[in-house]
Amino acid sequence: MGNRWLLKTEPGDYSFPDLVRDGETVWDGVRAPQALKNISRMQAGDLALIYHTGKERAIVGTAEITRGPYPDPKEVGPRFLVVDVRAGAPLKSPVPLKVLKEKGFSPDWDLLRLPRLSVVPVSAGQWQDIMALAEKR
Repeated sequence: MGNRWLLKTEPGDYSFPDLVRDGETVWDGVRAPQALKNISRMQAGDLALIYHTGKERAIVGTAEITRGPYPDPKEVGPRFLVVDVRAGAPLKSPVPLKVLKEKGFSPDWDLLRLPRLSVVPVSAGQWQDIMALAEKR
């Protein structure tokens, strides 16, 4: 299995239900150097968690990377990268950031350590733990 990621989105701009409606989309708008570095490591077949920012602050669904990184077609030059993402399934129950913090979930995880980072690696163990939390809630 490939790598796993967490992709943040502001649900007022583009939500997980929007991704489900569209089926697949170009994941663009990432500008932070560390987030772009993470995008550069993505490959087709990698899995992703979709996280709603803003007032919601919760992991809400899954997705799959269907095309690895390529230059953002809306930009001039190769500085900004995008990937193509296909909707997966909604989580049985969203997993709020508050719950992750309360349970002491992987305190060294970039989601908790670097809260402004919009593309975060997810370990296999973290993925399993999040799926278990989604089932229990």
